[in-house]
Amino acid sequence: MTLTQTRTTIPEEARREGLLAVVIGRAVVAARHAGATLARAGRMVQGVVTPIGWSVIVVAVLALAGGYTWGWLELIALGWGLVALVAAASVWLIGRGAGTIQLVLPSPRVVVGEPAEARLIAANPGRRRFGGVQLELPVGRRIVERVLPGLPRGGVFDEQFTIPTERRGVVPVGPARTVRADPIGLMRREFVWSETAELHVHPRTVPINALSTGFIRDLEGTPTRDLTASDIAFHALREYVPGDDRRFIHWRSSAKTGTFMVRQFEETRRSRLMVLLDLDPGAYVDDAEFELAVSAAASVGARAIRDARTVSFVVSGRQPSAGPRRSAMRELPTVSRDRLLDALCLVEMATDAVMLPDVARAASETLAGVSLAFIVTGTARGVAPLRAAATRLPPGVESIAVQCSPEGEAHARTIAGLTVFGIGYLEDLRAMLARSASIS
Repeated sequence: MTLTQTRTTIPEEARREGLLAVVIGRAVVAARHAGATLARAGRMVQGVVTPIGWSVIVVAVLALAGGYTWGWLELIALGWGLVALVAAASVWLIGRGAGTIQLVLPSPRVVVGEPAEARLIAANPGRRRFGGVQLELPVGRRIVERVLPGLPRGGVFDEQFTIPTERRGVVPVGPARTVRADPIGLMRREFVWSETAELHVHPRTVPINALSTGFIRDLEGTPTRDLTASDIAFHALREYVPGDDRRFIHWRSSAKTGTFMVRQFEETRRSRLMVLLDLDPGAYVDDAEFELAVSAAASVGARAIRDARTVSFVVSGRQPSAGPRRSAMRELPTVSRDRLLDALCLVEMATDAVMLPDVARAASETLAGVSLAFIVTGTARGVAPLRAAATRLPPGVESIAVQCSPEGEAHARTIAGLTVFGIGYLEDLRAMLARSASIS
């Protein structure tokens, strides 16, 4: 706004609203802008001054106030010395250290125990040289620290960091940040360069034979009482009506009766395979049993997805609390193998997990068409919960229980119609399923 505009505008507003009101309104607007500016400056200062720095500033202010109030030269010298120290520390905040920094995960998914790395690429596309700076990369619960050297024009710094994969889970990596701080620790300024990437450490799985082998009834599906003109299960013959598919005319019967006869079928629905993983910590002797159970269940689920089977992967729900009622089971995504294994990265035992028989009952009430069920658990509670869980499933469902005991002896037995596999290694599951399929 120019001086001429101001002179012409104020009288108009003054005549309309009064000069005092205009002055007060503009003063309020100016105060708001000043307050917003001070607030932004305050947030910036809070972001760079450390607790030690604030302590030094407070001591400097008190020393200067007391020194000038009481005339103590020692306090005045101390106060100005601390002010000079804070000013010198502020100089360390100048500069960014790089022009661009990229965080790259070559593979976002690995199997537990496999090597995994993150790659940091710092570059200086500008014209001036960047000085050295401290580089920090959070990896899980630890922080990897490196010194980023000075980068000349066009310079590039490329380094790889090892990511621990000793245990199944999701490891957050990043964000990559550079830190400028003084040696004393009064000031600290961070520049965030990347988003947080997630590395999924999948449970170990073993390739097993096709689950349909030996289970022909399960492969074909379950017949229903609904009749259809085209399916697998033959039902009867009936007279031809206009619109019927001529491919299903039974010519021999038509010749005998003198009337066109067509085949009629019972509609079949594709059966469902269910994998139930027990999350009750009381069912496992130690964490090693649980990890073996997760790997065994993941192997069965991954094979079923590869075979394009209709599969449901179920884990224990949580005991109802004082809040809204919770389901006794929780279903994991099975749209793809990676989605299932990604979900299994986050599965852990829970002290409030629903008991195995109640999970089986909830699954039987929720999931329709289950014909084959794998129940995977540990050895701490014995066989009784497995038998109870199998009885909660609908009649006609073939159940296979898998008890996991690391480095234990593999065995297979049948108890009251329930097949129980005891495995000590993941390869034992593959061998037992192949053996049972060949026997069937």
